[in-house]
This record gives sequence, structure tokens and C-alpha cells, in this order.
Amino acid sequence: MAYYRQVGEVPQKRHTQFRDGDGNLYREELMGEEGFSSDSSLLYHRGVPSAVVDSQVWELPDQVRVPNHPLKPRHLRLGELATGTCAVRDRRQVLGNNDVRIGYVVTGTEASPYYRNAIGDECVFVWKGSGTVETVFGVVSYRAGDYVVVPRATTHRWVPAEPSWLYAIEANSHIAPPKRYLSRYGQLLEHAPYCERDLHGPTQPLVEQGEDVEVLVKHRTSAGVVGTRLVYATHPLDVVGWDGCLYPYTFNIDDYMPITGKVHQPPPVHQVFEGWNFVICNFLPRKVDYHELAIPVPYYHSNVDSDEVMFYVGGDYEARKGSGIGLGSVSLHPGGHAHGPQPSAIEASLGVDYFEESAVMVDTFAPLELGEGGLAAEDPAYPWSWAGRGPDGGDSPAVFSNS
Repeated sequence: MAYYRQVGEVPQKRHTQFRDGDGNLYREELMGEEGFSSDSSLLYHRGVPSAVVDSQVWELPDQVRVPNHPLKPRHLRLGELATGTCAVRDRRQVLGNNDVRIGYVVTGTEASPYYRNAIGDECVFVWKGSGTVETVFGVVSYRAGDYVVVPRATTHRWVPAEPSWLYAIEANSHIAPPKRYLSRYGQLLEHAPYCERDLHGPTQPLVEQGEDVEVLVKHRTSAGVVGTRLVYATHPLDVVGWDGCLYPYTFNIDDYMPITGKVHQPPPVHQVFEGWNFVICNFLPRKVDYHELAIPVPYYHSNVDSDEVMFYVGGDYEARKGSGIGLGSVSLHPGGHAHGPQPSAIEASLGVDYFEESAVMVDTFAPLELGEGGLAAEDPAYPWSWAGRGPDGGDSPAVFSNS
């Protein structure tokens, strides 16, 4: 995030001696993006942050993806997908490409291993549940409706207070507010649908002690995404203080102020974050179009440069009535295929002045492929739901669903 914060103890001047009460020197670590040319923070460790004593292979869950071929829209019943209970090790890959991967896991209440994603930032949406994320910067609490944004290479672990349904958006880049929301110095502007008050980072250090601490690291090779188990001589979460503009934070969708208009507004007005070659939007409860002839549900659209993914997390999504989609569903509407509301939803929406719906959208500018979790959760009837019959000429069961 692009505004300055200080947590814990730091010296008066950077890159100078900083010692504890016994005269021991703290070790300064710069975490910075884009080769010293973008946001950074300075962290002060008790131990040596590079002191590893072992390195072994971490076998990741199935990373194989298959193309969306033949081309068709997809409905993935994510809420019914079984997973393990670890927030890190048991994520099942739902969709992905070389810019972003979407995973899903329902946790138990046990803490995850310490973990670091060295490929890109993570934006994890909490559909249900609560707990904390312990990080090298300190602790952030999470609750239902939070986005938990964790910068690339941040050592952390998830500590659920209760089972948590997590929708993990893993980038190959950084994730930040859209540039059009920011001043040239990085402040969120008046027309942005949220502000710095809505972003909640760590407020105090978490100084842990220990030896031979294992950290799971997700990183890249020429062969793709791989994992390594690193063992550190001292605890990596031993930071007594830090300052800078790079740190994890949470943002809750209840603090997002939807933008509405006299006629239907396009998806970019609902944007919350952006990464390289993808954006994240959220569609939330709101007053809708107030023109006397307005059609509140979306018009049919061919977003020719993008694949669109919607995760339906609350309320009753008006445009998808009659499709079989319900809470916990994910829809994939690929580029090259026009999509929009179910035919019956258009007339039904006329005169409606408020939508009680919540969904998280990811739009990508490269085609998405299906991971093993997505294939396991697929509803085969969905592609034919607009026509009312399947390829064999029979009725499509999804058309008659009230979900």
C-alpha cells in the first residue's frame, strides 16, 4: 500500500546502527518492489533473515490446468468442493493462467505452516469465517467479507479462529488500488469508492522466538510454479519494528461505496484492485438505475479482450436467476462468447430499485484455464441455460432452477 506507516521500534535514521538494551545489533532488512524503484519497508530483525540451515522440495497440490476448449461458459459449484483444512497446503486450483491463479480452501481451526509466496502478491477473499494472519510485519485480523492483501515474499501463516472459506487470488505481479483512484503521489482520491481509513494493517510487532523454523515457499522456475521447504536458524517473525509503504492489510467489502447511475453502469465502476493483466471488482448491495425506462440487470456484452469470473457470495444475484447459480457458485464467461442475464431476469428486473447481491469478480486479459478443482466442481448444464435446452435437444435442468 502506498502510504507510510511505522510499527514498533525503528532507529532515527535508516541504515544506521540500532541495538537492543544489551547492545546487540538488530539486522536491517529492506523489502522492496521493482528493484529499489517502488514501495518498500525497512524491517529490524533480532536474527539474521537469510540464515537458512536446510532446503528441500515442497510438493505442491496439483498445478495442472486444461484449456477451456471447446469454448463455453462454465458454472463451478465451488461451495460444494471438498478440500483439506490447511489454508496454505490444501488450496485447490480452480482457474488460472500465467498472470493469476484462483484457489479455494475451507480451513479447520489449526494454524497453517509459515508460508511465503515469492511469485506475486496474494489477495484472499474471506467468504466465511474469522481469525488472524500472523506476518513478519505483525498480526492482521480477518473476518467475513475481508480481502486480505499479502505482498509478495511476506512470511506469514493463517490462524483461523473458526473454519474459514477462503478464495485465494494469487498474482504473478503486485496487487494495488486502480491507478485512476490515486493521486500522482499515491493518495486515494475523492472519487475512489474507499479510502485509507478502510485499510487495516498491523498495529504492533509480533516478536517470535525459536530455532529451525520451517517456511514453505512458492516460487518460479522455467518449469513453472514449484515449492521449497526452507528451514531458518532463527524465527523469521522476529521483527521488533518496521516502517515504510509496503505491508499486508485487510479491506472489508462493507466499507466499499458502490457507484450507481441513471442507467446501468459497466463493471469498471465496481473495481477494487488491479494486478498485471487482471482486475478485481465487487458487486454489492446498492440502489440501481433510476431512469424511468432503465433495465437494471446488465446488457448482453462481448468483452472481447477478457475472461470474466464471478464468485457469488451473498444475497440473490438478479442477472443469474434461473441459471442454477447460487451462493458459492463461480461462473466463467470467456472472451469470444457474448454473455449477460438469463432471459427471464430482464423483465423481472424492471422497476426494481435495489439489488441485494454480493459477488467478487476477476477479469483477466489472457484466457483462463481450468484447474483440477474447477473441473471437479463443474455443472455441465450451465452452458445451455440461456437457450433452455442442451446439445441433445433435451431441456436444460439449470433453466428450471430457482437458485
